[in-house]
Amino acid sequence: GQAGLFAMGLTDTLMVGRVSPEALAAVALGSLYSFMILATGRGLLQALDPVLSQAVGAGDEPAFRRGLQRGLLLAAVLSVPAALIMLAAEPALELLRQPAEIVPTAARYALVTALGAPAFLGFTALRQGLQALHSVRPVVLAVLIANLVNALLNWLLVFGHGGFPEMGAMGSAWATVASRWIMTLCLAAFGWRELGERLRTRDPLAWRLRPILRVAALGAPLALQHFLEFGTFAAVSLFMGWLGHRELAAHQIALQLASLAFMAPMGLSAAASVRVGLGVGRGDPPGARRAAAIALACGGGFMAISGLVFTTVPSPLARLFTPDMATVAAAAWLIRIAAIFAVFDGLQVVGIGILRAVGDTRVPMLLNVVGFWLLGIPASLFFAFGLGLEAEGLWLGLTVGLFAVAVLLLLRVRRRLAGDLRRLEIEDLPAPGG
Repeated sequence: GQAGLFAMGLTDTLMVGRVSPEALAAVALGSLYSFMILATGRGLLQALDPVLSQAVGAGDEPAFRRGLQRGLLLAAVLSVPAALIMLAAEPALELLRQPAEIVPTAARYALVTALGAPAFLGFTALRQGLQALHSVRPVVLAVLIANLVNALLNWLLVFGHGGFPEMGAMGSAWATVASRWIMTLCLAAFGWRELGERLRTRDPLAWRLRPILRVAALGAPLALQHFLEFGTFAAVSLFMGWLGHRELAAHQIALQLASLAFMAPMGLSAAASVRVGLGVGRGDPPGARRAAAIALACGGGFMAISGLVFTTVPSPLARLFTPDMATVAAAAWLIRIAAIFAVFDGLQVVGIGILRAVGDTRVPMLLNVVGFWLLGIPASLFFAFGLGLEAEGLWLGLTVGLFAVAVLLLLRVRRRLAGDLRRLEIEDLPAPGG
C-alpha cells in the first residue's frame, strides 16, 4: 500500500521526464513544495496511530470510534490552511531563488494540487483507522485503482492522447488531483464494512474540545518532525536549484528511487506503530518489544538489499526516467550515494514508528532537529559549496544527517521500551450523572 502511494508520484516523474528536463524539474519543484505541506498535515494525523491501536488492544470500542471521528474532523480543518499555503507557491519559490524558467510552471502545479488537499488528508485519517483494525486490503485496492487512473490521465493529459490537449507538466497536476479524490472515495467505499457503523452515528463526546486538543498536541511534534525531515530533502532540492535545472532533474531521479525503496521501511514503521500500540493497549510489554525488534530487523535488512541494487546498476535505473545522458550521468552518482545512507534511512523511520506507538513524539522531533538541521544541512552546504563537490556534496551531507538521526533514535527506542509502557490518556469524559 505504501509503495502504491509513492508510485503515483513516480508515474508523474516517468511521464513528465519524457517531455523535457525543464518540465521534469518544474514538476519536481512544484510537487516538492505541495507535498511538504501535505506531509506536515499527515504527520499531525499520525497521532491517531497510538490512540486507535491502543484502543483496539484494550478492546475499547467507544474510544476507537471517538478517535476515528476526531481524525476526520482534524483532516477537514487542516486541509484549509494547507491549500492556502499552496496558493502562495510562486512568491515563495521566487524568494528561495529557484530557476526563473521553471518557477511559473512549478507554482501552477502546486496551485492545482491544492484542490486535492482534503482528499489526501481524509485518506490519511481513514487509513489510520483501518490499519489499526488490521484491515489493509481496502487500502491496497484503493491505491491500486488510483494508480491506474493516474497513469491513464497522465498519458492522456501530459502528451495529449485521445483528443485531449497536450498539457505537459500541468496535465500531471490534474491527474494527481483526480486520482487522489478517487483513491479516498474508493477507500471509504471498500472500508465501509469496518468503518461505516463507527462513522454513521456522530458521537457527541468525539467533538469535545479538550480531547481534540490533546490529540493535536500529541500530533504537533509529529507534524513538525515530518516538516523538518521532509524539509531537509526540500532544502537540498532548493540548493540543487542553485546549481541548475539539470542538477535538479538528476536529484529528482535519484530521490524518486531512494524514496521507492524507503516505502518498505515506511510501511514497516506504520506496522510497528500498530503492533507496538496493540501490545501497550492489552498490557503486553514483552509483545510490544518483540514487535519493535522485528520491525527494525526487517527495515534495516530491506534497505541493505536496496543499497546493493543501487550500487550495482545506477545508470540503467536512471535511464528509466530520462533519455538525456548528461542527466543520467549526474543521477548515477547520486544513486550510488543513496546506497550508502539507505540502511540508516530505514532504521530511523522504523524507530519513529515505534516511538509514536508509545506516545513519544516530542523527543524524536528534537532528535530530528539535531541530526538533520544542526548536522546534515550544514554538512551538505560545506561539502557542496565549501569543498566544491556540488550535487554529490549535497547528498553526502544528507548521509551525515541520516546517520546521526538513526543512531539517536535507536538509543531513544532502547531507553523508552526498557521503561514502563502505559496506555495514553486522551479522553475527557464527564462524571457519571454529570
